[in-house]
Amino acid sequence: MDTLRDKVCIISGAASGIGRSIARALADRGAHVVAVDVDDDGIGVLANELSERGATVLGHRADVSDPDAFQGVRDAALQRFARVDVVVNNVGVLTNGLPQDIPVSEWQRIFDINLMSVVRSNAVFLPLLLDQGSGHLVNTASFAGLFTYSYDRQPYAATKAAIVQISEGLAIYLRPKGIGVTLLCPGPVLTNIVAAVPTFGDGTALRTPGEQFELLDPAPVGELVADAIERFLRPVCYQDMPAALLPSELRDDPQPGYHALIEGKFS
Repeated sequence: MDTLRDKVCIISGAASGIGRSIARALADRGAHVVAVDVDDDGIGVLANELSERGATVLGHRADVSDPDAFQGVRDAALQRFARVDVVVNNVGVLTNGLPQDIPVSEWQRIFDINLMSVVRSNAVFLPLLLDQGSGHLVNTASFAGLFTYSYDRQPYAATKAAIVQISEGLAIYLRPKGIGVTLLCPGPVLTNIVAAVPTFGDGTALRTPGEQFELLDPAPVGELVADAIERFLRPVCYQDMPAALLPSELRDDPQPGYHALIEGKFS
């Protein structure tokens, strides 16, 4: 697997924003796209657009908070394409309020959609990727999971921080098994995520990481994700190198390649 051509790529949250841009970028590189979203109309528009551009697209409506949603996604993908190569976990919802105003029930809702959807996706797709010995995971986190500025939406930030840790741990575990992991931590991006944000208490203005971070169009974000996947598809195989040819920092590594992985963990 050295390019995205004819690879089967499942993308959740594909109907809009970053997910739609990832779907476009992967389709433009020859991938087959399984577009997953709760928005039926949005999936239909995307599928028609990509089909007109010559891509093969399967639209699949799913609510990722449903415990059985990803089994249905997997079964639909395997029935149509007989394999899965890339899984993009890209669903995220926001909430707004000061820490003392956001109820426990809202914490639970945000965790179920943002975090547990990734856990449930991994439970369904990791065994499949491990059995075939190849594949790639993409998890969308956020600047808010890396830097502490978003006290106005703590449940969201907490889920994104958890996704950072899940992704880094999986990267270390899966790289020697031929499976890549890309962790996407976007700053401000022009999407519709704020279109239906519930507010608790008096609410508060959504905080940003700083004025130096401009609001990005999602299109280049999709291209960055596609680039990251393709970089992994053409790796340097340190495990097969004689010790004398290894970079000095890897010569005493009991499992060569782990340290090299860290450099690109936020690719």
